[in-house]
Amino acid sequence: MTVAFSTALSGMSSANERLRASAANIANLATSNQDRLSPEPTNVDKVPEREINPANEVVEQQSAAYAFVANLKVLQTQLNTTGALLDIKA
Repeated sequence: MTVAFSTALSGMSSANERLRASAANIANLATSNQDRLSPEPTNVDKVPEREINPANEVVEQQSAAYAFVANLKVLQTQLNTTGALLDIKA
């Protein structure tokens, strides 16, 4: 039961971080520094990120929002199931 909670909460946190990074990228469009931020930890072997593309950022934000809502639904379902099981046991 705890694994389902932590998995859903981890997914929500990841989606939130993706949205934060994408919002920062949109904010960086107005500056001279247009290095694209990424929610993943930096790695020496990674290919450098490309320039910021506003269309890609909008898609990333929408995708992150859908991922957040999907993980929220998983959490809600788990809470409802746990509540139903407690009602049956009581």
